[in-house]
Amino acid sequence: VYQSDHLEKESTQMLWNLVKAGIMSALLALVEERIFSSLLELAVPYNSPWYQVILYFGVVAISEESSKYIMMRGRTWKSIEFNCQYDGVVYAVFVSLGFALWENISYVMHYGFGTALIRAITAIPGHASFGVFMGVFYGLAKKMENRGEHNKSVLLRVLSIVVPVLLHGAYDYIASTEGSSWSFVIFILVLFAVSFWAVGKASKADRPI
Repeated sequence: VYQSDHLEKESTQMLWNLVKAGIMSALLALVEERIFSSLLELAVPYNSPWYQVILYFGVVAISEESSKYIMMRGRTWKSIEFNCQYDGVVYAVFVSLGFALWENISYVMHYGFGTALIRAITAIPGHASFGVFMGVFYGLAKKMENRGEHNKSVLLRVLSIVVPVLLHGAYDYIASTEGSSWSFVIFILVLFAVSFWAVGKASKADRPI
């Protein structure tokens, strides 16, 4: 993602700040998930078929992706470095990898090093992929805002959260469904392939904004 930024690469300080923002977003998401999970347990029976759907789409995915977005926007939206459309992809992916870094450390502490190896080829690239889609819409939103098209910018910012939430929710739901191993493999292969394609397309279409 970084090497595909051909017009003007972001500063090392900006990238490091984004990784730290991703770590902070993981802590924020943890608080949100605990609160909303407790409310979900009170509202929906655990054996209900809706429980898993609401948990993964409505609690986990929304908490994590919205936290990433909040931290990213706070550090980049008004930055003078945010001057190219593709910058949005770089920002979202680096925040997502900061999130994944902290999340993976937490999993290793609880479940052992073997967990890190599995997550290295699934969850970490998964977070990066969600970040690609967030960043594509985020960069477009900044472009529309700079052109004075505020309503379009707002819509694109909403999409920069909604699309990753749907992908993230689907990822977790399929992964947790019993007997869905092949479905999960196919899903992540398609997700990764489309993400690589989106990075290439966004890079080629990059323009100063």
